[in-house]
Amino acid sequence: MRHTPHFVMTDVDAVKRVVSEHPWATIVSHTAAGIVASHYPVLLEERGAEDDPDAIVLVSHVGRPDEVAHELGQHEVLVVFQGPHGYVSPAWYPPEQFVPTWNHVTAHLWGTPEVLSDDENFRVLGELVDHFERAMPEPVSLDVDEDTARRIAKGTVGIRIRVTRFDARAKLSQNKAPEVVERIIAGLRGDGPYASPALADEVERAHTARVDGREAR
Repeated sequence: MRHTPHFVMTDVDAVKRVVSEHPWATIVSHTAAGIVASHYPVLLEERGAEDDPDAIVLVSHVGRPDEVAHELGQHEVLVVFQGPHGYVSPAWYPPEQFVPTWNHVTAHLWGTPEVLSDDENFRVLGELVDHFERAMPEPVSLDVDEDTARRIAKGTVGIRIRVTRFDARAKLSQNKAPEVVERIIAGLRGDGPYASPALADEVERAHTARVDGREAR
């Protein structure tokens, strides 16, 4: 990630929020065959979180034979989470500021995957389904037909990643004057070609935190 120290996110809870709100992640491995990248939903594992609130533990699964392609368990992997992002037009700046930019929220996390047992993998798969189904009016669970679900689960490999380090950025116009930030937020909330309400929320969060003298979460 580009070296931009003034946009660095160091707060663990802020990084966890990015993971939680944007679970579709990219898993990247440097293998003997070269660079391998795959895309899967990833959840924070909350079990035992009270023992170490600063720990970040991820759980997911890959479809076979991705576990072979990634050489899972043999080395560290990078997991990339991409939050809201979008173009920021200089139309929202004062006339003398005419260079556009791209605002974004991005988190890179590293750790060595632990390959789960079949039973743990099935539990994690169930938690993944339950997590996303809870927004549905009539949630569907793997319990509907556990035998069939377990047969299908054999085509997947569950993983747990205890994050050893992370590099996260929230580039959200923190280097702009407050009145310019307000115009950016208004532009992102508008109906123009670069409208992005989710990005507007992030810029507003960072702006409020800056005014309050704290890190955005």
